[in-house]
Amino acid sequence: MNVITTFVEKRREKQIKYEKSVLREISVKTLKERVQHYFGASRFTQSVIMHNGIEEACYDVAIEAYLLGANMSRFGYYGEEANDVKMRCKSEEKHLIDTLYNFLLYWGSGQEGVLSESLYSQCEQYVNSWWLDGFYKGERRIKLKLH
Repeated sequence: MNVITTFVEKRREKQIKYEKSVLREISVKTLKERVQHYFGASRFTQSVIMHNGIEEACYDVAIEAYLLGANMSRFGYYGEEANDVKMRCKSEEKHLIDTLYNFLLYWGSGQEGVLSESLYSQCEQYVNSWWLDGFYKGERRIKLKLH
């Protein structure tokens, strides 16, 4: 007797397989370096990032932004510019930025009121860098027929 599967299940399996293959290109060392680069410089974020849970939340957001960029890279392969493609997923990107920003504010030490605009800017830059990384590496994977 045959097992009946739906297209939704098959699509999800294919997506998981693709995400696993894309995530092989990210190293833990790179994740740590970027967190230190973007959040280790300011006094406020440096004190907050010292907690392991907060650093792991930054990793989670980075991975999600990377996967989002990699999934959108097919549009870049077909000729769209990165900024145009970014407009397609603006709401998802904003959600990632807001999630990271609110997480850092929640676990902050109370000094973030004065620095909230610069903190939001740091979160934007952090998510943007990971999105672009995923976009260009995903585009390269498509060109090399690794998808």
